[in-house]
Order: sequence, then C-alpha cells, then structure tokens
Amino acid sequence: MGTMDSFRAGPGRPVTGPAAPPSGLLDLLSIAAVVLNAQGRVVFWSPKAEELFGYTAVEALGQHAARLTVHEEHRDAVIKVFAEVMESGNDWAGAFPIRHKDGSTRLVEFRNMRLLDDLGDVYALGLIADQAAVERVERDAALAMRLVSQSPVGLAILDPDLRYLAVNPALERITGQSAAERLGRTVGEILNYLDTDPEARLRRVLETGESVVDRDIVCRPPGDPDHEHAWSVSYYRLEDSGGRVLGLAYSVIDVTERHRAAAEAAQARQRLALIARASACVGTTLDLGTTARELADVLVPDLADVAAVDVLDSALDCRSAPREGPALFRTLAVSAAHPTEAVRAADPPGELATYDSDRLITRCVRTRRPVLVPRTTRQDLERIARHGEAASALEAGGVHSYLAVPLLARGEVLGALDLVRTQNPAPFDDDDAFLAGELAARAAVCIDNARGYQAQRHAALTLQRSLLPERPSQLSGLEVACRYQPAGAASEIGGDWYDAVPLQGDRTALVVGDVMGSGINAAATMGQLRSAARAFAELSLAPAEALQHLDRLTEGVEQTITTCIYCIYDPHRAECEICLAGHLPPALLRAGGAAQLLDLPTGAPLGVGGVPFEAATIAFRPGDALVLYTDGLVETRSEPIDARLDALLDALTATCGHDLEVTCDRILELLRSSGGEDDVALLIARARP
Repeated sequence: MGTMDSFRAGPGRPVTGPAAPPSGLLDLLSIAAVVLNAQGRVVFWSPKAEELFGYTAVEALGQHAARLTVHEEHRDAVIKVFAEVMESGNDWAGAFPIRHKDGSTRLVEFRNMRLLDDLGDVYALGLIADQAAVERVERDAALAMRLVSQSPVGLAILDPDLRYLAVNPALERITGQSAAERLGRTVGEILNYLDTDPEARLRRVLETGESVVDRDIVCRPPGDPDHEHAWSVSYYRLEDSGGRVLGLAYSVIDVTERHRAAAEAAQARQRLALIARASACVGTTLDLGTTARELADVLVPDLADVAAVDVLDSALDCRSAPREGPALFRTLAVSAAHPTEAVRAADPPGELATYDSDRLITRCVRTRRPVLVPRTTRQDLERIARHGEAASALEAGGVHSYLAVPLLARGEVLGALDLVRTQNPAPFDDDDAFLAGELAARAAVCIDNARGYQAQRHAALTLQRSLLPERPSQLSGLEVACRYQPAGAASEIGGDWYDAVPLQGDRTALVVGDVMGSGINAAATMGQLRSAARAFAELSLAPAEALQHLDRLTEGVEQTITTCIYCIYDPHRAECEICLAGHLPPALLRAGGAAQLLDLPTGAPLGVGGVPFEAATIAFRPGDALVLYTDGLVETRSEPIDARLDALLDALTATCGHDLEVTCDRILELLRSSGGEDDVALLIARARP
C-alpha cells in the first residue's frame, strides 16, 4: 500500500515509487466518461456510462449520442451545445436531463470539452455524474464544514508531520490561540504550555492508530495564565477509504466549569477540615507562644507557604495601641511549609519589631480589616517587609501573593496573621481571606485567653516570689540552699513556700509548707502563713507548739488545708527537732552514707483542727544534710510515689558532698525534667563544723 509521499509529481520531479491509492471521491461521484467523434457518434463508452445510461458499450458504440441518450424535445439544444464546443474549443458545464435505457429521465451534471489527437482529428469528451450524487456530496461537504465551524467542540486537523492544517473557531475560543498562530506550525511549538509531551503522545496515535479518548488535561493556557482550565481531549488518526494515512485530528471539550465545581467542592471540604483541625489543635494550652505556634503550624501548607503570628506589644501589656505612627509588634511564631528565603524576612520569634505606618501589617491592625495583595510587585514587597533587606529576601524567596488578617478578640485587636505564598501558584483570593479571618477569629480568642492567663499567672508568680524570703543570711553552723519552681504553663501558681529563720542561741528554724489550691488566693494564703510561721519562730516556740498556733490561725483563712514541716536546728547540741503537719517526711543524708527518709509522725494538715502535733528529735552532726520539699517534687500522675521517692534518695546519695546549690539544681533536673504539674519548694540544709 502506498503512503502520502508515494506519488508527488511536479515540474522537474519524476514520479518515483508505486502510485498512491485513489482517494475514492471519483467512485463516490460515479463519474462516467463518453467520447464522441466530430459527427457526434460514440467512440468510447466507460463502464460507469453503462451504469448511468443503462446501455452496454456494444449497444452504445457507433450510435449517435443525442438520439441514444436525449429525449427528442431536447435534441436540438444538445446538438447546438455540441457544435459550439467542437467549433470554439470552450468547455461547457451544466445540468441536463438524459434518457435512461428503461425510458426514465435522470438529471445529470455534464462537463464537455474538445479533444485533439495526433492526427488532427477532433473529439468531444463528456464527463457525466448523477446530479443527485453530486448534490449529496456537496451537501455532505457543506454539512461537514458547518459542523466543524459551528461545533462547540474544538477541532484540529494535523498532517503526518503533526503540523496544523486547520482549526475551527471553537478551538480558537477554548485555547485563546488563533488559527493564524497555528497553521503550518507543529504541536510542539503551539502546545508548549502543557506539562506533558503532547507531540510524543500524538505521534504514538499516528503510528499505532490507537485512539486516545476523553483524556483530561488541566493547564494554564497562554490566553488566561492566571486561571486553571480543564479540557477533555481525544486524539484519532485520519485515513481515507483505502486506508491511506492522511494525518491526525484531535478534539477538545472545555470542561473547566465542571472541573472548577469539583475543585470548589474539594476546596470546601478541605477548608472545613482545616477549620476542624484548627479547632482541635489551636489553644490546647494557655501558653501564649504555644498557642501562636499551633496557629501558624495549622495554616501551612494548606492555606499558605509561610505563616507568621505577630502580636502588638501593647496588647501583651494590656495597653491601648497607638492610633498613629509606627506600630510595635512581637512575633510569637513563624511556620514554613518548606525552606525558603522568605523565612529570613520574618522577624525572629520573641523579638520586637517596629513597622512604619505605611506598612501593610500596620494598616491591617489599624483598620481591623484584611489586607489582600493577590499578585505582589517589588513595591508591594517593600510595604510588606520592615526594611529593604527583608523585601529582598521576600523577593528571593518567590513571594508572589500576600494576605494579612487582624487578630480580633472581644472587640480588641491583638495583632495580625501574616500569610504569603511562594510555591503554591494560586494567588490569595477573597475566599482565602474569609477562611483566614475565620481561623484568626477563633485563634484570637485562644490567644486572648492565653494572654489573660499569662498576665494572671505573672501576677501570682510575682506575688508569690515577693512573699518568699530572700536568700537566707549567714546562719550559725548551717549551710542552706533553696529553690522555688512554679508549675508548668498549663497550671496555675500554687502556694508552696520555704523559709530559714535565725533564732536566739545560734539556732535556726527551717520551714517548708504547701497551701492546697492554686492561683493568687493560694499565694496570698501562703504569704499569711509564712509570716505567721516566722513570727512564731521569733517567739522561740517549739515546732509542735508553732504548728498548733498555725492550725488555729487557719480557721480565719479561706484556704484552710495546708501541709507543713517545721524544724529547729541547734548546732550546740548537734540535733534537730522536727514536726510534721500532714507533710511528706524529710530525707536525711548522713556524711558518707546513703540518703534515707525519716520515719516520723505524720500529723494532720493545718486546718483540720483538734489533732495534736508530735515532734521528734534527731542527731544532726557536721556533714549531715536535711532535705525538705513539697509534694510537687515527687508526685506525678504516671509514676507511683514510692518509685519517685526512691529516685529522690538515689539522686541525693549521688550528690553527697557536692555543693548544695549544685545539688538543688541536680535534684530539680532529674525529677522535674518535664516541667511538672505542681509547683515545688525545696530546701537543703547541711550542718557545718
């Protein structure tokens, strides 16, 4: 079978190779050929003429054509046309009724022309086709052309070299590329904006004949690079009736609306999931920094490539923000979906940064409205960044879209949420601004709660630390080290305290107590009891008597349940008198020995009332150490108390002979590595020679 290149003749080009197969058009038209001599008699009669007129060649040859094929009323007109063609040599074409052998009349298309042979004889060639067949072909061709031109489906015809031969208006409209841009060019030159290699795929279809049907393509065509378009394309090879490959065609159906609807539905589900995740993940603690980090982390990469939470410094101090001039921000958290130079432009968490009044983040908090820049320019970046170096970092990081939304809680603006996109090609839009605003509103309440808690906790901690004694002064025959450690960020300040009071006769009173409850009330109660315990110590009361007075005192205090350990050390007698009020027993570390818990009467907590306190006296010689502590050091929810007490004793034994300050730090490091759920008071006293 021949190919498209099998038969290409032209001036100066010989015909080589086998002839190409016919197109089939002549067969479709059933064109008959008849040759007449100068007298109008038939000298040639083709097989198609037999089909058209009904006469065989034997019956027709030598007959006068007009008498054989034309009705009598039309013979004069036919003879006249024949004479004009033979005389002038001009062709004649037109429709004319002929007579079939069976007597019926048919309308046919004629084209007559004069022929001259090498002997100088003149002949007439008539090419005849049934007019109904011609009209059918013309109608089909016209319908095909109208179908192609008016079809909403984009169509393109390519030659075997994959060059464009024709495109219809629908394809121009769908792709935004005109026919003039395409014709004569290859698909590789035109479809270079696709992620895949369309030329390779089309060539496989051309070679194998296997069509590709309804393949989905998502792209950003040159005519609309800002938006995604979705097309359903089909590729198929074109062949004539003889199987000769003519080229290739492809169709394009614009399914962008369907794609966008599906994408919007998926995006809506994604945004609902993001809101649900934010509700579950943001505000898990009352720590301000943790809450901000949770918010920043939940936003990347679903909404932004880089997210920063910036809070007004005035909001942290519960002051009114200035309405004019620069704004002072403190960045609480920065989160990035991937390494980028844009992170370098963000202010380091915890540091203060001043933004001029013309900066977008300042405008956001002053107007309390989102600031959206879908596509940023260098000028926009300079208004986003704090200074030129940061603007250059944003540009180098590929920042192309920016969104800032205010953090509003209970009618107060706390700061702003800064979002940028670098790798995500889509610009921020109004839907993104709405979603970010919803998340910011939810998170702002959590941040405000954390801010309020932090302020309250700071006040309680300040109160408690102010009520605790200064570092003990020089004590006779005694070396003392103390520590107070508040609970973790998720809990409030408690009522733990310690004290070391010098007494007459070189004696020292050592006290550690724990008021039940937490917050400012517990700290205030602790202050009252500590002051009272110090006063009773100044009166040189025995430990049991001092605890009895404290027990009666708690009857007028709101927080009545308190545990306490009260000791008096006498260096001249080398002994220590100890009394417990519902408190954990102290640990004793003998010089050169292992630490042990003292077996002492436990007593009842202060505030129970009516229960006598019983003191015990132990020898306390130079080098011995006594460790007083509150339950926050050894009590946890995950480990039994016995195991924790054993861990305390092991740690004390391991630090035997060490500096007491180092020992305190080591004990807290080992037993409070995770922060703890309660506050801790720790006092270690060691007898000196």
